[in-house]
Formats: sequence, C-alpha cells, structure tokens
Amino acid sequence: MGKIALTNCLVFDSTGKPPYKGNILINNGIIEDIGKANEVKFPDDYDVIDLNGKFVMPGLIDAHMHLTGSRSGKIEEDLITPIGVFFARAIKDLESLLNAGFTTIVDAGSILAIQLKEAVNEKTIVGPRIVGAGPVLSQTFGHGDTHYFPVEYVDYRTSKKLTPFMSLICDGEDECRKAARYAFREGADFIKVMASGGVLSQKDRPEYRQFTLNELKAIVDEANAVNKWVHAHAEGKIGIINSAKAGIKVIAHGDMMDEEAANEVLKAGSIVVPTFAIDYALLDKGSEMGVPEWAMKKIKELYEIHIDNARLAYKMGIKLATGTDFSGGLGKHGDNAIEVKLFVDKIGMKNDEALISATKISSIAAGMEKSIGTLEKGKIADIIAINGNPLDDINVITNKDNILLVIKEGEIYKNKLKIS
Repeated sequence: MGKIALTNCLVFDSTGKPPYKGNILINNGIIEDIGKANEVKFPDDYDVIDLNGKFVMPGLIDAHMHLTGSRSGKIEEDLITPIGVFFARAIKDLESLLNAGFTTIVDAGSILAIQLKEAVNEKTIVGPRIVGAGPVLSQTFGHGDTHYFPVEYVDYRTSKKLTPFMSLICDGEDECRKAARYAFREGADFIKVMASGGVLSQKDRPEYRQFTLNELKAIVDEANAVNKWVHAHAEGKIGIINSAKAGIKVIAHGDMMDEEAANEVLKAGSIVVPTFAIDYALLDKGSEMGVPEWAMKKIKELYEIHIDNARLAYKMGIKLATGTDFSGGLGKHGDNAIEVKLFVDKIGMKNDEALISATKISSIAAGMEKSIGTLEKGKIADIIAINGNPLDDINVITNKDNILLVIKEGEIYKNKLKIS
C-alpha cells in the first residue's frame, strides 16, 4: 500500500450528498482526504490516477450470499464433489466478485468462507473482504436441516462428509446457546439462524415458524455477549416478527413481510436484505440447473408476493440492503450487481438510493459501518471507478467491463486507467 491520488473524479460518496467533481487522497489504505478539486491538493510523492471525470463510489457490498463453490442446483453435487474442488471454485468466485467491484461480501452460511477469509486477509488469494457466519443454526426439521439425510449426517459436529453449506442442529434454549458458542469457536463473525422454513428445504414451507421466540432471544444474547450480531433467514410472517422481537439485527428475504410484520421490523430497527436476485435466478435457470420440482413450485408461489411486500417495506422506510443469495451455481458470482438494478426496477428506488443500499446500508449489515460503505476522511479506502454514470443508467453497474478501477484497503486490484 502506498500513496495514491485519485483526481478529476465524479465523486458519489454514498452519504446522501449529490455527486461532485473532486479528488481523493489515499495513504496507507485509508482515505486521508476527500473533497472538491479546489479543496484537496495532492503532494508530489503520490501516484496520480486521473479519472477524466469517471464516476467514483465506495466498493459494492453483497450483504447476503454464499461462498460455496457450487455449480448446479442438484442435490447430488454435494455428495459426489470433493471439498477441495469446492474450495478451488470458491477462490475463482472471489476473483470474479472483486473484478465486478465488490470489495466486501457477507457470507450467510458456508464453512468455506470462514477459512478462505484468512487466506484473503493474508493475501494468499485475491478477493473481497469476507464477513462470514460459517455453519448456520437450524432447528430439527428446519430450513438448514437436510430432511432426506439422517440428522447425524447433516450436523456439522457429527457429519462424516464435509460439504460447503452445513448446519448446527439445535433445539431448546440450552442447545441454541451451545450452538451459537460453537459457531463462534469455528470463527464466525456473526450468527446465521433459520427463523422460518424456506424454498430449498424439502419438507417445510416458507411460512412455517422455526425456533421459538425464546430460542431466538437466547441466540441473540450469546451474540451480544461477544459484541456480535444475528442474521436471520426469515421468509414467513411469524419468523419475521419473532426475529424482530428477539432483537435480530439483519433479516434476510422477508417474503411475507406484510404491514404488521414490517411495523415490528421498524420498531426493532432491523435491516432487511430482500435477495431478489436469487428469485430470478431460480425462475430463469433453476429447472435447467437441476433444482428439484418441490423447490421450483415454492418459488413460483412466492415471487410476486415478495416483490409486493418489499415495495411496502420501502414505502414504510425500512432500511434495505442489497444481497443476492447467490451461491456460485444458483446465481453466478460476479453478476451480483443485478440486485442493485432490481432495487430500481422492482422496488421503485431511485438510482442513488439503490447505490446507497449497496454501500452505506449494506455496510451496517456487515457490521462495518464505521469503517466502510461511504467515502469519507478516515475510512478504509474501498473505492471503485465506473465507465458510465449509474445515476443516469443503473444498467452500467451490472457490466463487469464497466468497472475500470477497484481499490480495496488502498491497494489497486484492477486498473484499466493510467497511473502518472
């Protein structure tokens, strides 16, 4: 990491200010100074990158995805693929994510992520910053319980076969506390809990409540004890309400979040990550990629309800973060910016609001709002430059070739511009 001056930028800092022509000084991975061109001068010992008026913004954040290395929707893929192959694929997915402008990802369940984050941190491999949950918490007969296997094959603590997505099966408050502690022992940055049924679990339904309110409160209490937080899969109304009442910080999906449930979320101050992109990936290519018919039936029932309720949440003022729920197979990593476009096309957000959701709001879901998510003096220098202006046309952000410059922690990982 050296000293870099970004000059002649069209700066969108994600704070809510209108974009402005300005300069950014980066020193030792931190934004040393930022402001209008006539206010920020750069010393002679800086490497200068002239952006020629290009659009500059904070690095993108996927606030709910899965780094699993999967390449299909087939049940048998986990059974026949060696874990090392999944790791190798996930490494390539990390490269694709960074190349697409994602400097931080929130992995909402993958045992690969909590190990690969160490390799990213030590720069053995290249990728976005990883904030990971590791093994998820699921009740018996929950969304994280693979119903067609013996339970001892499913539980991360007892399984003889490691697969990328694994669960800690727990029932009752004491077991929930122990499972949360075990996840932290494995290196989890936060706890992922299944608070409702879902689409890709065989025998349950999205509207089914999973975990009692007291069980969820016990999990939240364990997270709070170590200054961490809980991120819930919650598609059904009761699961959403219980998550809010339990003090869960991040609620994913929220398909059945009607006005009553949305009011509970508002009261709790929770962030919602709608994950539209996976709905459309499933509807577009799910059957082709081997997703079972029972899952396809459920997503077809849900997707219009999901859109309507997300629009309601937006109108009610709930904070919405962008997350794709992509896994690499169901949703190709590197295409994750489609979620930003869907916030505009489906929810009705203005372009600038969608960009703020993908940066500032998503940084809160990642637990890193004090250091990333906006371009401000003293924050980590996670910065991208774009060919085209996504405030005029949101589609430009979905094309990886339009991402001209990617800087993570002050280090250049992609550059199609010149350094003078």
